[in-house]
Amino acid sequence: MTAEMIAPEWMHRQITSEEYDSWTEEQYAGVEIVDGTVVVSPSASILHNRLVRYLANALDQAGGEDWNADIDFDVRLQDVPLNNRRPDVVVYRRDSVHETPARPSNVLLLVEVVLPGSETTDRVVKLDQYAKAGIPFYWRVEQAGGRVPVVHTYVLDAADRSYRTDELFTGLVKAVVPYPVEVDLTEL
Repeated sequence: MTAEMIAPEWMHRQITSEEYDSWTEEQYAGVEIVDGTVVVSPSASILHNRLVRYLANALDQAGGEDWNADIDFDVRLQDVPLNNRRPDVVVYRRDSVHETPARPSNVLLLVEVVLPGSETTDRVVKLDQYAKAGIPFYWRVEQAGGRVPVVHTYVLDAADRSYRTDELFTGLVKAVVPYPVEVDLTEL
């Protein structure tokens, strides 16, 4: 068995934005590009996927006519080196729906639901990358074994491209049951 049989050749070298943009949906599904390197994420649990879907549906409904909320969506944080992330939920300008991957200037909020093994990436690495890209709001949702998930919300300080440490809010997610959830984007 050769390395090529295990993983395609393009997973073993730096990827440019031009090359990534030429890939098919099958090639880039489920991968992120961090500093030009392909990162494959583990499969999420059913609970994770349900929570992501409920959050996306609630945010989409709250966005009214101006904002969409979607899942499985690319956000191009930078071109060189290529940083292309796939947050769990992306809230973006409705008029930019055909621009793929989404650019930070069209994104209002990124949501990451923390998976086992992604804690450091979601708490530190993505927090820094999203802030440097100018994403106004970042939510990190932590699921604690059998308890109601907790949301940590971050607000961007545009002057220094970091999230304000004095404006970190924590709240409970009530979107874990299948009924409408109210989320008000005007408060963001």
